[in-house]
This record gives sequence, C-alpha cells and structure tokens, in this order.
Amino acid sequence: MQLVNIGFGNSVSANRIIAIISPESAPIKRLVQEAKEQGRAIDATCGRRTRAVIIMDSDHIVLSSVQPETVAGRFEIDVAKKDEAEEN
Repeated sequence: MQLVNIGFGNSVSANRIIAIISPESAPIKRLVQEAKEQGRAIDATCGRRTRAVIIMDSDHIVLSSVQPETVAGRFEIDVAKKDEAEEN
C-alpha cells in the first residue's frame, strides 16, 4: 500500500485518492459541509485552515492544511518511486 503525506504526520492511501482540490468554490464547500453532516469528513488540518480537499473512493472527504499542489506533487513523487522500484 502506497501512502501520501498530507501534512502534520497524516497520510492517506494513494490508491484510494480520486481527486485533490481547493476548498474555495461554493460547490466544494457544500460537498464538505454535507460530508461533515453525514460523518464522512476526516479533518487532518490539526486546527489550521483547510487548503486542500481530498476525495477518496470510499466516499470520504479528507481535509488537509497543505496546498493541493503540494499534495499532488508528493503523490507524483510516490508514484514515480513505486514505478522505479517495480522496474528494478
């Protein structure tokens, strides 16, 4: 299982990520609010401002205080390492 660091010692499974998006738009804010109401939101911000929303294939929403570009970059690096390991 490949894990992606989403900040402050928190990680999510790379295989289960559907999207990494910014929380600024109204539709995403509604999506997050609905997930919180239904108990599907996982807050990994450690009390900081939410800067990335990670949508998982399990219908969970993970909130991170790390920029979406940073999370995506870490995801790409992890995938590249996995591919390199498989080649060797």
